[in-house]
Amino acid sequence: MKEDYLIRIKGVQESEGEENEVELMTRGSFVQRGGSYYITYRETEATGYDGCTTTVKLDKAGTVSMLRFGPAPSQLVIEKGRRHICHYDTGHGAITMGIAADEIIADLSDRGGSLRFSYNLDINSSPFSKNTVNITVREA
Repeated sequence: MKEDYLIRIKGVQESEGEENEVELMTRGSFVQRGGSYYITYRETEATGYDGCTTTVKLDKAGTVSMLRFGPAPSQLVIEKGRRHICHYDTGHGAITMGIAADEIIADLSDRGGSLRFSYNLDINSSPFSKNTVNITVREA
């Protein structure tokens, strides 16, 4: 993987009145193929998923897929107007959860840009958290 892009990811999770924020700056790849954009980066010990590679895909229909490959594989599908049941490996065990998007806003071109999406997460059909992810991609 050519890591010729700077990727900044800021995530905010609100749950039970508490807000947790995580920010990551890393190098990775960014490509457009078949009308979809792919943002790919390696996880580190700091993220808790050392040895994994994560790809964020935005397809031409506006659906975001977050795919983690490696020792803790996961797949999250975020699509406005539809609730998806997804598999998520926490590193300590796998859980199944529901994901329903609030918004997906993309401003991506061949050279980079930004992607923002927010979604509600439920576990066993019980509300768990509201999550917002902001990703910016630019050439290194």
